[in-house]
Amino acid sequence: MTDPASAPIERPPVALSARHWLRYPLSSLGVGLLMLLARLPLSVLRPIGRALGTLAWWLAAPRRRIALVNLALCFPSWTETQRRQVAHEHFQWFMCSILERFIFWNGSPERMRRLVRIENPEIFERLRGKPLILLAPHFVGIDAGGMRLSLMGSLMAVYAHQTNPVLDAAMIAGRSRFPGSIALARQEGIRVTVRLMRQGVPFHYSPDMDLGARDAIFVPFFGVQAATITAAARLAGVSGATVVPWVTRMTPEGYVGRFMEPWADFPGEDLERATRRLNAFVEAQILEMPAQYLWTHRRFKTRPPGEPDPYARSR
Repeated sequence: MTDPASAPIERPPVALSARHWLRYPLSSLGVGLLMLLARLPLSVLRPIGRALGTLAWWLAAPRRRIALVNLALCFPSWTETQRRQVAHEHFQWFMCSILERFIFWNGSPERMRRLVRIENPEIFERLRGKPLILLAPHFVGIDAGGMRLSLMGSLMAVYAHQTNPVLDAAMIAGRSRFPGSIALARQEGIRVTVRLMRQGVPFHYSPDMDLGARDAIFVPFFGVQAATITAAARLAGVSGATVVPWVTRMTPEGYVGRFMEPWADFPGEDLERATRRLNAFVEAQILEMPAQYLWTHRRFKTRPPGEPDPYARSR
């Protein structure tokens, strides 16, 4: 019997079809509009994104509140004005990234190369073909950086299904449109991931979301206990992969993706220490560009026993 973890991955092409248009006409119209807007020059697209970000700041009250709670927990010494300014800027950067995502899901490779400049590519080139984990925290430029890397060869990344089926189809189609690009659902498991890494497919991995208590331990994140998944350390230990930080920053001209030196002695013998190291790295990157981190995610929703939910409204 064939081991499913050693069988080749065959994926039918995913694309927006007549079925999507018929069943979800408004969503399909919205995605079609975003595809058209993505054809505009960046100099035109960015002001539209900033304006939509300001609109979302005022209209998306639940997300605004999550961002402000996160910033209050992580930066208690900041004034309320400072936190609101960073959160507002985050909404603007985020909406710009949403509009520009369709450039990378549908635009030409030439435009993608122009928009994303890569720093320190030699770090990646000297490790190509070996088991490799590209550590990519959730900054707003993450999708652009990952798509730019997919032009350089094989790459796999994990995705979470979107609740909107039209957006879900557009996302999967966009992220897997180049040869060697593999979009893995979270449910596909560690065995497939390890096997592909051992075959030389780099793993574009984001370790900084609260996915619940399973496979997570509590370690500090800006001094607050945060449920942090241990998969990066476990995957590196099982596969022998090298961990290379890869962070993408949005700039006025486009994006800059930067490779950093591989981590030595990771994960080591202490899983908690390795996970603390990971959070400390993310913290350092946030301090360089605080408005570009994904503050609208409920990073502290899973709490140690007895601790209250910080996002719950007081009665």
